[in-house]
Amino acid sequence: MKIEHIALYVNDLEKMRTFYETYFQAVSNPKYHNPKTGFQSYFLTFDSGSRLELTTKKFLSPRVSESLGYTHLAIAVGDQADVDRYAQRFAEDGYPLLNGPRTTGDGYYEAVVQDPEGNLIELTTDDLPSQKGFCNERRF
Repeated sequence: MKIEHIALYVNDLEKMRTFYETYFQAVSNPKYHNPKTGFQSYFLTFDSGSRLELTTKKFLSPRVSESLGYTHLAIAVGDQADVDRYAQRFAEDGYPLLNGPRTTGDGYYEAVVQDPEGNLIELTTDDLPSQKGFCNERRF
């Protein structure tokens, strides 16, 4: 099994599509619009095949930070030097660099930035951390 896609409600659909296309080379499908409900979306596909659905509609509730539910999107950008370059580019372009680059307690090398609407993105390396007790095997 695999996660097919993750969906993210956004206020400015076009700005967010451009952001993910520009910084992560995501490729967008044509916009879907349901005129009856006002729902609109783009599916963005990354080189790995993973997808992010950006969606919007009228009357979205404001987001409460540090609440239950999804907390961040982690995107593997290459090696440690790539994480450093991405973090520097985000900072130079005016996006908040909230943490890092650093090695976390669970072994990830990462930097945490925000997208234009404040959603957290962890920039990580392609390699999974190797540490005692970590395993990426399926267990039932």
